[in-house]
Parts: sequence; C-alpha cells; structure tokens
Amino acid sequence: MWGWLGLVLQFFGKDKLITEIADDDVAKLVAWRRGHRVMFSTGTLLSPHTVNHTVTTLRKLFTRCKLWGVRFDHEPMWSRHLLPTPAERVRELSDDEADKLDAVMRDDYAPFFAFAQATGWRLNECFLRWSEVNWSTRQITKLGKGGKRIALTITETIREILWPLRGHHPEFVFTYVHEREERGHAKGERSPLTYAGVQTYWRRLRKRSGVVGFRIHDYRHDFATKLLRQTSNLRLVQKALGHSSIKTTTRYAHVLDSEVAEAMERVAKLRTKRVTRLKAV
Repeated sequence: MWGWLGLVLQFFGKDKLITEIADDDVAKLVAWRRGHRVMFSTGTLLSPHTVNHTVTTLRKLFTRCKLWGVRFDHEPMWSRHLLPTPAERVRELSDDEADKLDAVMRDDYAPFFAFAQATGWRLNECFLRWSEVNWSTRQITKLGKGGKRIALTITETIREILWPLRGHHPEFVFTYVHEREERGHAKGERSPLTYAGVQTYWRRLRKRSGVVGFRIHDYRHDFATKLLRQTSNLRLVQKALGHSSIKTTTRYAHVLDSEVAEAMERVAKLRTKRVTRLKAV
C-alpha cells in the first residue's frame, strides 16, 4: 500500500493538496502510469490492471480522508479513469508442460515451485519464514493478501517439500545456491529467495523449457482447477484459495461443464429406459 501511495506522491508532489485533485489530474496520472514499464523487463508496458491499481489506491485515500471529515467539492469520477481489463484467463498446466519444466528446473528452486503448485498460494505468500511453520500443530500461518491471516495444514506432500530444507537458513525456508562468488557471497553459499529473483529465474526457466503462456500465478489457477475437478465443490475451492467472495471462485466453474454434460446424459438415458418399459407394457 505504501509503495502505491509513494507513486501517487511522486506524481503530484508534496505540495499538491488532495482537495485540489480533480478529474483532469487523475487523467494525467493514468497517462503517466501507462508509460511505465514492468520492473525487470526491457520493454513490457504496465498492464491495465496495474495502472488501475494506482487509481484505486488514490481513491482509497479519498475515502479515508472523508472519514476524517475532509470535504471534496470536485472529487474525480473514478470509473471514468479505469482502463478496460480482459477477464482473467484460467490456465492449467498439462502433464507434458510439467515434465518440460521439471527437466530444466534447478534443484535449489524446485521446492519453491513445488510448494506454489501444491498450495495454490499467491507468489508473495510463498516466501515462508521458519517462524511461520509449526511442526507440532502441523500448521503454516502467516499474513496474506490485504494483511489477512492465512493458514495451511502441513499435509504429507507439504512436509516432504519443507522437511529437507531445515538447516539451509536460520530464518527463511526457501533459498538458492550461489553458483559463483558474487556480491560478497561465496560459491555454494545459500541466500533467501526473493520476489524479484524468482521472477527473473522463472523467465529463464520458461524460455529453456519451451513452455509458452504459463505464468507463475497460473500455478494458482492450476491448483484450483485440479482441486475442483477432484471435489466438484466450489465452496471448498473458495476456502482453499482464500477468496472472500465465491463469485471470484466461479471462474473455475467451467471445470464442471463435463460433469453437467454427463449428468444430462444419465437423465436422458433414464428417460429412454422408462419410455422403453412403457412401450413393452
């Protein structure tokens, strides 16, 4: 949140009063953000979703000020400044793609991606500290998106991923091995994985594997799709993903289409059998 507010402050400057911000100012803010590029990328412009996040951050600041009694005579029409965004696609990892990724995956990065795939957690939620892992209660507890507490039962699969990592680092669960001496670290020394580091490695991994169009976030989609296919329970998937509204979870409902078709076929066959019996009589 503070990072986004920092961007707003960077654009408007410290002397701009929030009560002076009007529609034209927000339009210029959007144009400014649309010219920015993705961090650690050589040419990719920010997505409409990211640009919109800047606008909604400013809007939240207006809302907070209203609670403090600030009056706005020319509050921006926020909906006018939100860019159209495509519906988020649901991407599932095929067995062939999984094999290709595994074939070129570094051993030190493999546990992190295995954890992401097994839990469906968001990328920034996967950076665990040992203090968040409780072996005695078989629970992992930490703060997730929006400062919301999230908890995960340490299943046998999760245990097999995490248990061998004990002793690699006193604080952080997932680490990588320095392949050469760099930035004061000796070759073979371990350092904690970082958000930016994982993103960079992922781009290289995907290029080497030949897997196209699969993002790190798609591990979350893959998890949800497979879980729904196994359980046919949207409420369960909602809880597993930590969605506050089941409306968000319904994007995975297409998984149940085949089951609906099968059920329709069973009903049709029952009807046919009934008609056949009546004719026989």
